[in-house]
Amino acid sequence: MNYEVKEQLYEGKAKQVFATNDPEIVMVHYKDDATAGDGEKKGTIRDKGIVNNKLSNALMQKLEKEGIPTHYVQEVNDRDTFVKKVEIVPLEVIIRNVAAGHFSLRMGVPEGKVFKTPILEYSYKNDDLHDPFINHYYALALELATQEELDTIAKYAFKVNEVLKKIMLDANIRLVDFKLEFGRLPDGTIILADEISPDTCRFWDATTGAHLDKDLFRRNMGGEADAYQEVMKRLLG
Repeated sequence: MNYEVKEQLYEGKAKQVFATNDPEIVMVHYKDDATAGDGEKKGTIRDKGIVNNKLSNALMQKLEKEGIPTHYVQEVNDRDTFVKKVEIVPLEVIIRNVAAGHFSLRMGVPEGKVFKTPILEYSYKNDDLHDPFINHYYALALELATQEELDTIAKYAFKVNEVLKKIMLDANIRLVDFKLEFGRLPDGTIILADEISPDTCRFWDATTGAHLDKDLFRRNMGGEADAYQEVMKRLLG
């Protein structure tokens, strides 16, 4: 399909969103800008936008084949993709397979501890409040989502974890944890939105434990651009 790109609707930390001549389709442009620590640290990661765009699109298409509906429509070029326009459910949906990051700090669990069962976590998606940790009762009380929507989101999130873990392991990558966002179509259908990338997932080399994700930038470890390229190379060839 050839959609005509129109005015910019939104600009976030990592992406710009543009309207098209179809009210149900928008174009997402992936930037190289990177932020960490609630936007306190700012910088760029070379070609991050290309990696995140291509990787996210490839993974979304694989998830679609496994029965998880996504916003993906069509890749335009290295940095741009047409997606279905959704109303984002204001929840960050986090799945944790291994202790790392904030979880380790908050719960006093050493990084690298493997959980017996994956953990599903919600944060209220609100920059002004620094995305506070909530449970599903908060989500219901604050009318962020209905019980039916939460059930659907949880079911999809665990299924995404299953599918991604296998894809990653085949590339000798360990899926430590990741953040998902979901959106509502005009008819209320819940679909997977946003992106799946080294920005939103913790990837560790399955052999060495080396970080292959945004933690390299967050923690000033360096080598993040090469790590992003390495993930793309392993997954897309």
